[in-house]
Amino acid sequence: MNKIWKNISTYALVALVSIGAAYGTYSFMDYRKGYSSADVYSYGHEFDQKGVHLAAFTAEGYPDFTKAAENSIHAVVHIKSTVKSQTPQGGRQRMIDPFEYFFGFGDRGDSQGYGNPQPSVGFGSGVIISGDGYVVTNNHVIDKASEIEVTLNDNSKYTAKLVGTDPQTDIALLKIEGKDLPYIPFGNSDNLKVGEWVLAVGNPFNLTSTVTVGIVSAKSRGNIGSSGSNNIQSFIQTDAAINRGNSGGALVNTNGELVGINTAIYSQTGDFAGYGFAVPISIAGKVVADIKEYGTVQRAVLGVMIQDIPMAKEADPEKTKNLAVNEGVYVGGFAEMSPAKQAGVEEGDVIVSINGMKVRNVSELQDQVNRFRPGDKVKVQVKRGNADKSYDVTLKNNSGSTAIVKKGDAMGAIGAAFKDLSAEKKKQLGISYGVEVAGVDNAGKFHKQGIAKGFIIQKINNQPVSSASEVESIVQSVANSQDKGLFVAGIAADGSKKFYAVDLSE
Repeated sequence: MNKIWKNISTYALVALVSIGAAYGTYSFMDYRKGYSSADVYSYGHEFDQKGVHLAAFTAEGYPDFTKAAENSIHAVVHIKSTVKSQTPQGGRQRMIDPFEYFFGFGDRGDSQGYGNPQPSVGFGSGVIISGDGYVVTNNHVIDKASEIEVTLNDNSKYTAKLVGTDPQTDIALLKIEGKDLPYIPFGNSDNLKVGEWVLAVGNPFNLTSTVTVGIVSAKSRGNIGSSGSNNIQSFIQTDAAINRGNSGGALVNTNGELVGINTAIYSQTGDFAGYGFAVPISIAGKVVADIKEYGTVQRAVLGVMIQDIPMAKEADPEKTKNLAVNEGVYVGGFAEMSPAKQAGVEEGDVIVSINGMKVRNVSELQDQVNRFRPGDKVKVQVKRGNADKSYDVTLKNNSGSTAIVKKGDAMGAIGAAFKDLSAEKKKQLGISYGVEVAGVDNAGKFHKQGIAKGFIIQKINNQPVSSASEVESIVQSVANSQDKGLFVAGIAADGSKKFYAVDLSE
């Protein structure tokens, strides 16, 4: 278990900030023009939230936690998720996910893999964020659940509907049917200061309506777990006690505002050992607003390959010997069709701010970029030698477009973008038709079936394709038909013929 939570990141070039979706080439009808500011991304209005005005200090000047606690406990819910179990192949013991172990899933009945499979039950927390019943929690709390039951502080119970999830940030959005429910309005996690008092509200060990208090120990903390570089890691670190069952609960400031969603702990035992971590509401709020509006998260990318400066200096002392700053994010390369490169950013530059917000490391850069959508325009300031440079960058997705997609769209489901083959490429491959996969989203069906960027599609369901529009037309047509299967034939990067079956029925 020691190894599970050990910092495994080597800070080798971290691909694409952030890992964005490559959803195809739909036109973006409603993207915002001009520079996007942090104020635009206070997503409480998406849930009709109204602010709170509480006394954060007593008359004597001491921190007052009572009103913030009272305001929060009624809006923090207990979540019970039931998963229909299946007997593992060969009767082998199921691997324990570290999130499950830490946050209440470790005692599921099927964990040994023997006997008749029994439904397994896990517990966690959630936060009501609107009067009509939207609830934010962690994805790992409700992952694979067939039934989700939400219990309020007054013991009323609701069956929750899963609106959508985002495994990359470990955030999920639920909906219960109610009105005039108590909720916690979003605060501004950017304004949090190290040393500031915060409250963690949740249901540790199934003890409902539990409040603990501590301070913000650090901000933009990354690489605390073993989930890999594809996941978004820019956590608020706190010493408020967080234990199994707290996952998905609220991190609240003394004004009674939601500033984070409690998500993880760093521990060798599985219980609180002094450090807890929360997804800042600047990220979580944007994620649930996207899920509510589009059904899926809209991610933008700078299209840069980056390192923290100390790691860059260690990896290549010669290239980095003339860097004039010790804080910032070193640009080691670019993705294909990189919007940052197109705007004028160069390899060897150090990104020092986004829209005037200072970025000292990779986690802080991720934190800033993750709150924007494709099509948003940001000002990127870099240090090039001793010179300060500023560039206007229109953020895009991995396919190089500003596309927005809704969950119901077939192109969104497959999670891929396409481009026509040039005459030179056709000649090189010795073919007369085909379409190249220009980008693949890690959460899409193409990625799950093993179809990678650069794969050349020649036929779909035995129909030759010669353009990206033809591929999109076939995919949409199949998605709307009774037979929702795609049989994809083409050429892999090594020149071999490959065949894939993609199910669009879900």
